[in-house]
Amino acid sequence: MADWILIVLGIGAVLIGIGLLGVAAFLFLKLGGAGKLIASAKKTTDQLPEQMEGITSQITDVLKTGNETLQQVNQQIKELSPIFYLIGDAGRATHNMSSSVLKTANQLQETTEEASMTIANKNLQGIYGLATIGYFLAQMNKK
Repeated sequence: MADWILIVLGIGAVLIGIGLLGVAAFLFLKLGGAGKLIASAKKTTDQLPEQMEGITSQITDVLKTGNETLQQVNQQIKELSPIFYLIGDAGRATHNMSSSVLKTANQLQETTEEASMTIANKNLQGIYGLATIGYFLAQMNKK
């Protein structure tokens, strides 16, 4: 009976060995594919420093160009500043002049309104009407 137990244990050990051999073969095939994947990833990551250097140099060039453009714009604005000051001075002078004209026009309007009120208060509309008609007739006769 002890022989049967040893035979069964031997057969079991052989089956376990065959199973482990199958698992090992399966893992070998799958891990071999993973090795190819890792090799491919290594090639890609080996290129990254060169790509980053290229991108960094391009960004540096863009920033330098931007700074140069900004300096040119600043220089041109400095050159145009006196023109803007002249335009501002002209605007202020025009404002002062128009304010003076408006003030004079308002004073003239007030004077005209006072004269109109005086004419209305003293009932002189008819006389002024006749004077206006006479003036227009004299002007027509001159032509």
